[in-house]
Amino acid sequence: MAQTIELSHKQAEYIKNANHRWNIKIGATQCGKTYIDTQFLIPDRIMERLGKPGLVFITGVSKGTIQRNVIEPLQEIWGSNLVTDIGSDNTSMIFGQKVYCIGADNVGMVRRFRGPRIKYLYIDEIVDINQEVFELLKSRLSFEYSCCDASGNPQSRTHFIKKFLESDIDVYIQHYTIFDNPFLPQKYVEELCKEYAGTVYYNRYILGQWCNAEGLIFQQIANNYKKYIANEIQLNSFISIGIDWGGNKSKHSITATKISRDYRKIQVLKSDTMKATGTNTKQVFRWIINFIKEIQDKYGTVSFIFADSAEQVLNNSLNGELQSNGFNLIVQDSLKVPIKDRIELWNRLLNLESLTFVDKETKTLIEALQTALFDDKAKDDRWIDDGETSDIDSLDSFNYSFEFWYDQISYCLGRVA
Repeated sequence: MAQTIELSHKQAEYIKNANHRWNIKIGATQCGKTYIDTQFLIPDRIMERLGKPGLVFITGVSKGTIQRNVIEPLQEIWGSNLVTDIGSDNTSMIFGQKVYCIGADNVGMVRRFRGPRIKYLYIDEIVDINQEVFELLKSRLSFEYSCCDASGNPQSRTHFIKKFLESDIDVYIQHYTIFDNPFLPQKYVEELCKEYAGTVYYNRYILGQWCNAEGLIFQQIANNYKKYIANEIQLNSFISIGIDWGGNKSKHSITATKISRDYRKIQVLKSDTMKATGTNTKQVFRWIINFIKEIQDKYGTVSFIFADSAEQVLNNSLNGELQSNGFNLIVQDSLKVPIKDRIELWNRLLNLESLTFVDKETKTLIEALQTALFDDKAKDDRWIDDGETSDIDSLDSFNYSFEFWYDQISYCLGRVA
């Protein structure tokens, strides 16, 4: 018995009208943009061009995101015999066609394809890919039958993809809001709206609008920080510490957080800063050791410690200091999650009241969050980092303390209980 596939009005409209050189879906998260790509468009475009000259490319933010967002959904529908995993040579066989699956983070790999022409290009998360990669690939769509399908979430109104879509090209554009997907559970939509309420992400990820990020980044805590003061210390959690090393124009910063074992709550136990100018490593290490001792005396064992990965000498020296003071802790390198991802997740945590602070012990971090401003001159979402506007050092150490679990936290926040 044939499987019945339900489509929304928007999805059916796209299948009917997406017959241009460029076919782009821009809009909210979870609105059904990529569903029809794996169900219909990618297989159809590839089969239509079988035997014709040219290469087929799928690109995205990284090889891993292509595998997760495109290849695996294709395999769920068509099976791994017709759609293989991405191999070590960055190719997948899809319906008998060799397909090059190149992450936009691999600019060097894309540069190798300056000569060959592309007959079909699919771009996952088009707004997030590297601009140089995009320019290289689009210049290779040089056959009469060449075309590109792509989807993505909008960002700022000055983004290069928005400017490209508004230029004189053969393009079919479709815009989505989250409410254009009738198959999402109402409870899920309500929770997602709550997560992004009052932030630039509501405009982008709920309403699907190109929108600039301006002014205060964390308005929730700037307007009413007392709302986020913890009434009690959260249980069933583990403690992690983040350290940012200061320089000539910055301070050393340290933050201790409690992360719930279901990854749905972050509680800041203590934050502190120390001027870098005029202090030696012995003084800094003593300050850190005393901080850790205070945390363990009040709240229990510290399980993890992460420090700025750019300062390996200091990290190695701190390891020796920890061992000589009887701490069974190994300093791990920070991951340095991109600023735009930090801003989005922290806003979600604040909106869901999943981020709390121990009163009087976390003043440096609270003030840093209250005063952080969007840099309206930056190409992507980031805060002003001029050493004066706000305490970026405290924001960094806070981030290092729990960024290792970003994926788990983001996923668990998105689950509707």
